[in-house]
Amino acid sequence: MRVKTFHELTEAEPIIKACEVCHVGMVDKDNHPYTLPMNFGIETDTIYLHSGPEGKKIDILKAHPEVCLSFSTDYKLYHQSENVGCSYGMRYRSVLIFGKVEFVEDEAGKQRILNIIMSHYTGRSDFKYNAPAIRNVRIMRIKIERLEGRTFGY
Repeated sequence: MRVKTFHELTEAEPIIKACEVCHVGMVDKDNHPYTLPMNFGIETDTIYLHSGPEGKKIDILKAHPEVCLSFSTDYKLYHQSENVGCSYGMRYRSVLIFGKVEFVEDEAGKQRILNIIMSHYTGRSDFKYNAPAIRNVRIMRIKIERLEGRTFGY
């Protein structure tokens, strides 16, 4: 099987865009890991996330904004011998992104970013939002500081 590693966004972007969620890894105040699946959008070298305005993840990210985002897709089981368990493996494509969360507070910025996220899922970026919804959403921006990608079996 062929293993390929890469560090360029041009190679990572098709993998990221094929994913339905990313897993966001962070570290809480007691130095314990905390990971959540989240919806996202991507624009150039930036990943966007959204959530409710408060909660455990918001508290963690305000105190410790460093995150690792995990994207993976295209899983395919393979085997060399159907009756030999250790001959089985999994093909996959994955990307890790490292960066720091910045919170976006302005309403126009929130609307623009929500449309980037919605475009990832619907292909459309012309949605309208009411004022209470915009006020009650937390938008996070992560500039890509480092990227690690790997494909196995593709």
